[in-house]
Amino acid sequence: MFSKLLSFFKGNDQKQAKPQDKRKNETKIVNQQKSIRKGELGEYKVNIQLDQMPKEYRHLTDLLLANPKAKSGYSQIDHVLLTPYAVFIIETKNYSGEIKGGKEDKQWTVNKRFKMMNPFYQNYGHVESVRSIIQIEKEHIVSLVSFTRRCTFSVDPELRKMGSNDLIVYDIELTEFIQRKINRLKELNKEQRFTPEQVESMYAALAQANITDAKARVAHVEGIQGNNNSAPIPSQENSVVDEMKCASCGKQVSEKIATYCLSNQAKFKGNVYCFEHQKAL
Repeated sequence: MFSKLLSFFKGNDQKQAKPQDKRKNETKIVNQQKSIRKGELGEYKVNIQLDQMPKEYRHLTDLLLANPKAKSGYSQIDHVLLTPYAVFIIETKNYSGEIKGGKEDKQWTVNKRFKMMNPFYQNYGHVESVRSIIQIEKEHIVSLVSFTRRCTFSVDPELRKMGSNDLIVYDIELTEFIQRKINRLKELNKEQRFTPEQVESMYAALAQANITDAKARVAHVEGIQGNNNSAPIPSQENSVVDEMKCASCGKQVSEKIATYCLSNQAKFKGNVYCFEHQKAL
């Protein structure tokens, strides 16, 4: 009789635990969706701005180009803007908090706690991938990294000056900086660098090289995330370095997981957790 009563209460406990587990899963899904929406909103704001550029400029989004030097075998480029004066290769970031680093520093920090690869080093791989297709000199390319206004910059002042071909901006000022850079180039060079025909030719070459196959894109994402239990492979496609590890177990995490944690300060308190330990919170 006693064993039956004990089994009855245990059964009730298990039944009561299920709704709680369900709520945890629902909360986790909501938080993930919020993080995704933040990233999508940032991309949307950039797309809107680039779509409003002069009609003679050409804009490509979410390019996937073959890159044998990258871990995944590909380079995924957020935006390329082709203008008569320069080619802008744009990397967007969805971090929040203080972004600190110098132009020549290999590593930057997020909130003074976590290290990430200098985003311009990462974008260098994108620059070279684009150059291999459109065959132009590096001096005609502007590497531009865009962060949301949820960040504050503590970076090399040169990265905010028009004399540099490496520029860091907030997403809301993207077109302003592009136009200022173009104005600077117009002052230095009275003639356009590229004719309308050359701009169209570069656009067609990049569009043709863009890999749209869904399986290849999935393989690229899986290659970037990698196996958390294996040794990291240095690559310009991997912007998060070894120090970006789970606060509980020390396991190295991917940039996607790290960005999700750092974008949810209320839940993770500025810490990074692997997928397994996120579920335990």
